Amino acid sequence: MKTRCFHWMRLAGLVLLAAMHAARAADASPAGTSTGVSATVAAASPAVAAQAPATAADASAASLDSRIQDVKTELIRLNRDLMVLEEELLFPASTQLAVFVSMDVGKLFALDSVQIKLDDKVVANYLYTPLEVEALHRGGVQRLYLGNLRAGEHSLVAFFTGKGPHDRDYKRGTTLKIDKGTDPKYIELQIKDSMDKLQPEFEVKVWQ
Repeated sequence: MKTRCFHWMRLAGLVLLAAMHAARAADASPAGTSTGVSATVAAASPAVAAQAPATAADASAASLDSRIQDVKTELIRLNRDLMVLEEELLFPASTQLAVFVSMDVGKLFALDSVQIKLDDKVVANYLYTPLEVEALHRGGVQRLYLGNLRAGEHSLVAFFTGKGPHDRDYKRGTTLKIDKGTDPKYIELQIKDSMDKLQPEFEVKVWQ
């Protein structure tokens, strides 16, 4: 199914190229006509003959650019729809599991990386850049993992690595027992500051 979606994306690219070539071909004919008209006008008025070709060329270029932009916009929309379709086919709701990471304040913990284990198997390892950490500080939420999980009980373990208070190396793990049903399961890993303990806290929320 993933191969089929890839073929659709290639077809969309070919459609864009065909549309661009067709637009150029359509503009070639008016350009030739305008040259003949310009020659006639040149015999009557040199000033008008000098302005007419430039005006026609500008209008033709603007029309071509507009058509190409419309095709690009349509291709972007088609590509987005294909990606959504591919995700729905590869990760159906009955087996879907998604894990997200968020951060509240985060002054007591500088995040470096997160590792996720599902039933003792590593399914995700992510190393963060300073810009990504800044985005989390601003309220961003990252989808760290998307996969399939059969119905039943499972164990999820998340390890957080970074710098804690006083710039000390800090590694913390949290474990969650998952009871997967036929509905999609969404899990949020939250990094929070505990001002009372002056330590970072790691909480897990399950969204149905």
